[in-house]
Amino acid sequence: MGSPADPSTARRVIQLALEPGLICLKGLSPTRLRFEVEYGLERGTTANSFLFPAVPLLIHPPGASFAEPFLAALAALVPSDAPLKVVVGHVNPNRVALLRQLAARWPNTLLVSSNAGARLLEELWNQQKPTRPPDADTSNSNASSQETVGPLPAIEVVKQETRRTLAEGHVLRLIPTPTPRWPGGLMAFEETSGLLMSGKFFAAHLCSESFAEANRGSTEEDRRYFYDCLMAPMARQVDAVVERLEELDIRTIAPGHGPAISESWRSLLNDYHRWGASQGRARLAVALLFASAYGNTAAIADGLAQGVGRTGVRVESINCEFTPPEQLLAAIRSCDAILIGSPTLGGHAPTPIVSALGTVLAEGDRSKPVGVFGSFGWSGEALDLLESKLRDGGFRFAFEPIRVKFSPDAATLKTIEETGTALGRQLQAEQRKVQRRSASGGLNESRSNPAVQALGRVVGSLCVLTTSKGAGSSRLSSAMVASWVSQASFSPPGFTVAVAKDRAVEALLHIGDRFALNVLAAGRETGPMKQFLQPFAPGADRFAGLELGESPDGQPILPEALAWLEATVQQRMECGDHWLLYAQVSHGEVLDGSGTTAMHQRRSGANY
Repeated sequence: MGSPADPSTARRVIQLALEPGLICLKGLSPTRLRFEVEYGLERGTTANSFLFPAVPLLIHPPGASFAEPFLAALAALVPSDAPLKVVVGHVNPNRVALLRQLAARWPNTLLVSSNAGARLLEELWNQQKPTRPPDADTSNSNASSQETVGPLPAIEVVKQETRRTLAEGHVLRLIPTPTPRWPGGLMAFEETSGLLMSGKFFAAHLCSESFAEANRGSTEEDRRYFYDCLMAPMARQVDAVVERLEELDIRTIAPGHGPAISESWRSLLNDYHRWGASQGRARLAVALLFASAYGNTAAIADGLAQGVGRTGVRVESINCEFTPPEQLLAAIRSCDAILIGSPTLGGHAPTPIVSALGTVLAEGDRSKPVGVFGSFGWSGEALDLLESKLRDGGFRFAFEPIRVKFSPDAATLKTIEETGTALGRQLQAEQRKVQRRSASGGLNESRSNPAVQALGRVVGSLCVLTTSKGAGSSRLSSAMVASWVSQASFSPPGFTVAVAKDRAVEALLHIGDRFALNVLAAGRETGPMKQFLQPFAPGADRFAGLELGESPDGQPILPEALAWLEATVQQRMECGDHWLLYAQVSHGEVLDGSGTTAMHQRRSGANY
């Protein structure tokens, strides 16, 4: 990566005049924001803020990552002595860090937030990340000093939906949109232009100077990925928000990240309903209980939720700081597994987590698996408390406690996702055992269906899909056996491959990602099949002990393969419990001209 001064890598802010009296301050970053650690794709991002200069009123300021260019752009438009109103649609430590700087430069700042947002602002304003152990030698010249923080500005609390008239004919409606992940959510809708400033809803991490997308197809995968990462665990609450938005006279949706949607925005609302409905149809559910001080424990929760969700198991996200006791109790009683996560603050778990733990101990079903996770700075007493109380209470653990010091990195998050996937598969396997015991004939109906048996006669070549991205400690790699492979085009040369949603490798196979397809040779397929069909522990190296070749673009190649192809994902189509990927070939080679392709013969189309 280049230096911060490098225009190709530096963050900057541009001004886009949307209409008289309304400006979009669009922060551009060619790399994804560090605070969005739970989001796996790397396509850059934008931070979209909106300014009514005549008031002046600022909506949805960005995080501290954009502080320097953003505050400079704002200073050119708003005098430092102006009574600046700031609508805070999303509250986290990164946003609060910028608000501190903003309040110092504009002393007459008034913050506008939801009730939950005001509570979070009060909690986070003077809170600082630990930079050294509490008992560290303060005389050490290398010890970090604490930041000087000015007083919290006055807060105007929006307890319910409100409507207010601004200068130049603008009419603004403020709509509280609390969710477990973002309890302080607050949307802004400008009625005269039909502009919905939606914050985290409908977002996508993409770096583009354009205000709006060219068409829905250009961003569809990215918006779906954002939903799966961050919205799916709270699908019920998200769906309720979308229903309310459908009543508004919207013309353009402008999220906090990514391009706006000025055409076909209604189809995006329908997509949100459709994606949420698939969550609601799930027969199995995991209750995900958490609290998060700096966003790190929430990022772990998101990773677990992504992994569980890939298996078709529904996740019910519960932010213990803002969830009513009756909702918490209902989730604990109805779920098939319980995951509980906590930060360690001052050597203790937050009070809402301690209370939630008591409810789990009193009402939780001991036959259902549990898991413990959390982040910490210099100690992890909260995790010790959760683990010891649950073990002493007779609960069985689905996995060893997940302990992350400070923020999880990409490799750690990948392991966390795979841990969630392993739990989802475990729950499904247990459900199938119960179903088999209760079935009268002992035969799986789907496997005995003549049509499904006929489907099994559709054969394919045996291949091993391998992929790698990143370098050094950030390198991620994975592999899977693939037999649903077919050539799809001559010019350019391309093929399709089906990847089950619950495969760990699926997270590394999005549009633009590269991989290698290793075609196995008949009579020599046993070794690779044994290697890649074995169950892998979360985070395990799929290539341990293997001597690998390398494609021109750095993808792993199996030397014993009959042939290999290197390709780039161009399209993804959702097909039931699989993703169908179309990939274009860039390189390839036949390693054994006299060999024949190994084929996969199945007795049933109900399984591999």
